[in-house]
Amino acid sequence: MTTSLDIWKMLAGVAFFLLAMNFMEQALRGLAGRSFKLFLKKHTNNTAKAIGGAAIITGLLQSSSIVNLLVLSMVGAGVVKMENALALMLGSNLGSTLNSWIVVTLGFNYNIESIVLPVAGVAGILMAFVKLDSKPFFSLRFVFSLAFLFLALGYIKTGMEGFVKQTDLSFFNQYPVVIFLLLGIALTSIVQSSSATIALTLSALHTNAISLYVATAIVLGSEIGTTLKLFLASSDGLAIKKRVALGNFLFNISTVIIVFFLLKPINQFIVHALHIEDPLIALVFFQTFINLCCVALFFPFLKIFGRFLLKRYINREDESFYISKVAVADTDLAMEALENETKHFISHVIDYSLESFDLKESIAAIHPVQESFHSKAVADKYDYIKQLHGEMHGFCIKLQKEQLDTATAERLGKLVATIRNSMYAAKNIRDAQNDISQMRNSSNEIKYNFYIQSREKIASFYQQVLSLLYKEPAKDYFTELDTIFKSVTKGYPDTLQLLYKESLADRVSEVEISTLINFNRELYTSFKSILFGLKDYLLTAKDAGFFDAQPGFIR
Repeated sequence: MTTSLDIWKMLAGVAFFLLAMNFMEQALRGLAGRSFKLFLKKHTNNTAKAIGGAAIITGLLQSSSIVNLLVLSMVGAGVVKMENALALMLGSNLGSTLNSWIVVTLGFNYNIESIVLPVAGVAGILMAFVKLDSKPFFSLRFVFSLAFLFLALGYIKTGMEGFVKQTDLSFFNQYPVVIFLLLGIALTSIVQSSSATIALTLSALHTNAISLYVATAIVLGSEIGTTLKLFLASSDGLAIKKRVALGNFLFNISTVIIVFFLLKPINQFIVHALHIEDPLIALVFFQTFINLCCVALFFPFLKIFGRFLLKRYINREDESFYISKVAVADTDLAMEALENETKHFISHVIDYSLESFDLKESIAAIHPVQESFHSKAVADKYDYIKQLHGEMHGFCIKLQKEQLDTATAERLGKLVATIRNSMYAAKNIRDAQNDISQMRNSSNEIKYNFYIQSREKIASFYQQVLSLLYKEPAKDYFTELDTIFKSVTKGYPDTLQLLYKESLADRVSEVEISTLINFNRELYTSFKSILFGLKDYLLTAKDAGFFDAQPGFIR
């Protein structure tokens, strides 16, 4: 009966530990949201800084889960490159070991129950008197969860001690060490927390239920089991997230396989060469050591490894949907994703416009589009653009309901205008499809030559637009956009004037001249819509206002 009670006490301790970790993650998300996102973003311009930045943030936040899941969101939003995302994962795994050092230092070497009980009580009561989701609330929740975590650890320890006293565990010695490796994988996969596995292992080691050698095997297993959480988080089918999750898994399993075959020599090195006699300290040192090995093993090959992962999951249709990979409530990442999605949307409108004039062969070399989109028929491309426009419109409406600062709200308004005008440009080309088809297949030289001239105009126009859209942001957008704008404002009336010449009257019918006039309007209205979309996307509010003040040239 006593043994049964000890087991339940230990399991209750594990449940409380997991609950405390969950409380802590929620509190930290509320406390550190924008600050550590900006920190991570700032420290991702090279892989070395990414590893160090992620290690620091994870160590401070005491949660690799927060950082790892954030990395998935950031890479999905297009904010972080693949190789830097992998570096962040390496740093996060290393930083997570700080939690083990705190647990072994305070939870086992000191009796802090007399401290954490009043802390948990006071923090828990005060939480009831402060505003929900406020900074004070999240601060108190963090303090409460930290105290609760050590109380849970106390339950695990005492339950384990009672169980060991009542049970002969010598039969464990007959099993090969690989069984304990698998136990670490299974246990971490079930509880979805390597910290809980480490706490259990430390408690078992503390009570001499297992040897250091067995404990290191369990910790090795936990390094694989913890990667499954990322696979679950990326299970929505988004390729970029799956690649990062796969990268993290390959990091850990490769390191585990190598270390496993060297497990005995490493144990002897830690105990005898480094003279770490305390088995608890030795175990936590081992966890830190294997994560350092992982960094050393993969850091020189992150670029190669990143290219390898980019070839995985390449057939996903929704791969390039940035906005589908972030939560609207995460406004910073949502805005980053919308910025990338807007450029993505403009590119696909351009692709559609160019292919409508049989310019497909020149498209892929000019700008990046999704391969599955590039192979679609013209009509299907328009349907795709409409669907994407609808998704972006809905995303913007949801984002407008969030609490945005003035600058962010203004930028959102400009992006909405860009998306709307780009859709107008696609609609103009869609409305002109019958005219385009007639001119392309016409036996009348006037109509056919007008099609060829229009084809040359659209190729030249979009060559300039793409050059503007995809060059470095340091360039003078206003001057180049103004040059293109003036060219378009002059081109429309000049073409219209040619169409009204008397010399055409005898060479085309009245219906045909009407077709050419209407088509000319659709073409230049499409040009104007793209330019007005670009001025909102690329220019400051002041510079964009210059174009808004210009008189209309299409009548």
